[in-house]
Amino acid sequence: MASNSTADEDVPQNDGSKLKTFISILRKFIGVADLAAVRFSLPSQLLEPTPNLEYWNYLDNPSAFAAIGTSDEPLDRMLEVLRFWFTKDLKYVKGKPCKPYNSCLGEFFRCNWEAEDNAPRIDTKSLLASTSGNASSASSVKSAKANPDPRTASSVSVVQTAVQPTSPTVRISYLTEQTSHHPPVSAFYVSCPEKGLHARGFDQISAKFTGTAIKVSPGEHNLGIFITLEKRNNETYQLKHPAAHLGGILRGSLSVSVGDFAYVTCPQTKLKAILHYVEDGWLGRAQNKVEGVIFKYDPEKDDKLRIKDVPDSDVVARLGGAWKDRIVFTLGAKPVDSHPPETQTTIIDLNPLTVAPKSLPPKEKQAEHESLTLWGGVTDAILSKQFSKATNVKVELEEKQREKARERERNNETWKPVFFDQATDKRGTPDLTDKGREVLERAQKGDWSLEGIIESQS
Repeated sequence: MASNSTADEDVPQNDGSKLKTFISILRKFIGVADLAAVRFSLPSQLLEPTPNLEYWNYLDNPSAFAAIGTSDEPLDRMLEVLRFWFTKDLKYVKGKPCKPYNSCLGEFFRCNWEAEDNAPRIDTKSLLASTSGNASSASSVKSAKANPDPRTASSVSVVQTAVQPTSPTVRISYLTEQTSHHPPVSAFYVSCPEKGLHARGFDQISAKFTGTAIKVSPGEHNLGIFITLEKRNNETYQLKHPAAHLGGILRGSLSVSVGDFAYVTCPQTKLKAILHYVEDGWLGRAQNKVEGVIFKYDPEKDDKLRIKDVPDSDVVARLGGAWKDRIVFTLGAKPVDSHPPETQTTIIDLNPLTVAPKSLPPKEKQAEHESLTLWGGVTDAILSKQFSKATNVKVELEEKQREKARERERNNETWKPVFFDQATDKRGTPDLTDKGREVLERAQKGDWSLEGIIESQS
């Protein structure tokens, strides 16, 4: 006979009840230096039925990623990188904040995206010519007539990725593995060989509950996203994350806000971007304002950390707008607001965009330690609202992982990642093992077989 507590747990909670439960748990952690290191476990009713490794990726609009490196001009390539940057958090812009499952050591996730190769070209030379009155200048930038927007004369924003694309596509393959448990760190690699493009990095967060909000910052091993343009002599961009806040806890309406600086640097082109996410005030409606500057910098003396520190003589472009809405850029040192609409270009308009679908390995091709299979029992139970069963399956799974750790300790064994060379490194750029490279090469061919790569794991 089921206990009353079990029966109560299987009664679905409304959002208000869920939030009260969430707050009561969080209150126990006020003053804890790092919630992420504690890895506290939430009741299954409060979990999003999604593995962390599936949820935590940056390809919400893969077309924006595939377009990086298209232009021959360094400034245009920096703008291509920034256009991608503004799409990477669509899941937070269009969805509600959520808590996926904690990842297990050695857990991995892989997928493909079929990205439409249709992002508008960014051509600042043509923009300069057209704004100088040269009507005959050829430009691949969408004109206002082709894409009407009363607020700017032109747009280079990407479009929504179709579920079944009709235009030519580029395949992007993704592999991520939980490489460390204490602290929790995962390594990831994004491969787009057709475009000569790859990205990699370590994901790790540090989280602290202040009593009214949760501050989420990059962990010590998270040095950002590193994007390399193989066809441009391995030109590499480092994209450093800002801190974010999960607020609205006391109001009963969770939301993500950012009040910090983000940085994008490219030592080869000697261009740097500073993005200032302006913190919203306590009163009034959230503005989600962001201001940015692209300027010439010395990689050997990278000491400019605020927009106000950058002399006008070094500025090549400025940006402004709302990171949950629409952002424009202008050329030159003048403030964005001082430019008439016809000289402002929309770099991204997030309003028509949603998170792009992934292509996943079929169930029969997945390994036991692959995210969707590993957590499949928990997901099925949550989706069928059998929350007590979900909790039991989750506890069994987590205890199994703890027993494996105890066994390694008894045998004096050091766990090593399968697909990446190191659990962490000080450079922030994980290298693939031969097995990792083979997984991505097969994924590029649409081959999800793991035969000869990994053994069955009990």
